[in-house]
Amino acid sequence: MVEYDYKNDEIANIVNNIIIYAASKRASDIHFDPCETGLKVRLRIDGVLQDHTIVPIAYQKNLTTRIKLISGMNITESRLPQDGAIKDVINGIDLDMRVSALNTNLGEKIVIRILDYSKSAEGLESLGLTEKNLAKLKKMIEVPNGIILVTGATGTGKSTTVYTMLQHLNNEETNIITVEDPIEMNIEGINQVQVNSEIGLTFGRVLRSILRQDPNIILIGEIRDSETAQIAVRASITGHLVFSTIHTNNSLSTIERLLDMDVERYLLSSALTGIISQKLARRLCPHCRKLRPTTAYEKAVFKEILGKDVAEINDVNGHCDNCRNGYYGRIAIHEVLLLNDEIRNAINDKDLPREKLRELVYTKDVTTMLQDGLEKVLEGITTFEEIYKNVAIDNELDAKYAEEINNNIKLEPITKSNTNTVIDTNETINNEALDLI
Repeated sequence: MVEYDYKNDEIANIVNNIIIYAASKRASDIHFDPCETGLKVRLRIDGVLQDHTIVPIAYQKNLTTRIKLISGMNITESRLPQDGAIKDVINGIDLDMRVSALNTNLGEKIVIRILDYSKSAEGLESLGLTEKNLAKLKKMIEVPNGIILVTGATGTGKSTTVYTMLQHLNNEETNIITVEDPIEMNIEGINQVQVNSEIGLTFGRVLRSILRQDPNIILIGEIRDSETAQIAVRASITGHLVFSTIHTNNSLSTIERLLDMDVERYLLSSALTGIISQKLARRLCPHCRKLRPTTAYEKAVFKEILGKDVAEINDVNGHCDNCRNGYYGRIAIHEVLLLNDEIRNAINDKDLPREKLRELVYTKDVTTMLQDGLEKVLEGITTFEEIYKNVAIDNELDAKYAEEINNNIKLEPITKSNTNTVIDTNETINNEALDLI
């Protein structure tokens, strides 16, 4: 836990220091959770929440007010949820921060999401795709018209993937227009539109106007409803390349979700170019990982899913100076579907059973997320435990090896550190960085 000097330091400095500390530790989110004694501050690092500090109850109101003030929220409103944003440069890295406030029974809970899209400028190769999946993605974005969807849960890197593809296609010959809520990253050379539902500026309304702006490529921040889905699909069949995201788990569920949104089958079958589904798993530290024998259950999974006999895999070996609990950073696990004529015909057939559509989608040409994850385990990039937690495995295998799973797969959160660290805000924090707010 980190201790701050609330009596002698200004609240503004303490807020700055918490943000700077979180950014320096590669945190994706900062949680300010109200509790009986004040605010518990937790950082989400590599996908796992870790305790950072406790803000005494006497300073709770001042600290939440300061965060709401710098993020552009109404500081007099504490009953309704609010959203805000903070933009600045921290330690030379451009960071956008999204802020959300929600009233609970113990006070306002605030979450700051730190968005670092520097990876999107590193090119398609930085996305962690296998050679096979990267070749499919490149083939998708070379198509002059159609819709490409990036799917996954919140916080799985969908926006990073979409922005990376847009940056790859961004040139002086191409007119790219986006409609987002909110705009998460400003990209030079791209026309970006912020949705504002309070004045009637919805995704649907903006999209209808965008089509009269002579675009080559359109980005729809997220498909949330039937109207947006239908306009997006229609835009893609009128000569535009459309990118968007949607909250689904895999290729098959994405197709089903779009059909549930009343997108006509004949339009979807002709418009849909490809689907990129992804999740994030913690990356194994290359400096302290260790080889260990596989368990009977792990052997069975590798044999069933990959058809390989695996005797040893890499695993966590405590921690070292380069990592925390054996992990450092995260890696994306992908499932990439490039539609072919057979799948298009299947989508167009309303009487086709779901299992038959599944068979057509998951042919030998498609690497499922489970297969991709297990391959990354074999490469020593992540651990079997991470894949087990993030991707569903056959229920029959789970039942057969239930006792072994309970003994070997640790599903508990990372053990919290009890180390107390005192920060001298005048000496350990770069004074230039304190000017961010």
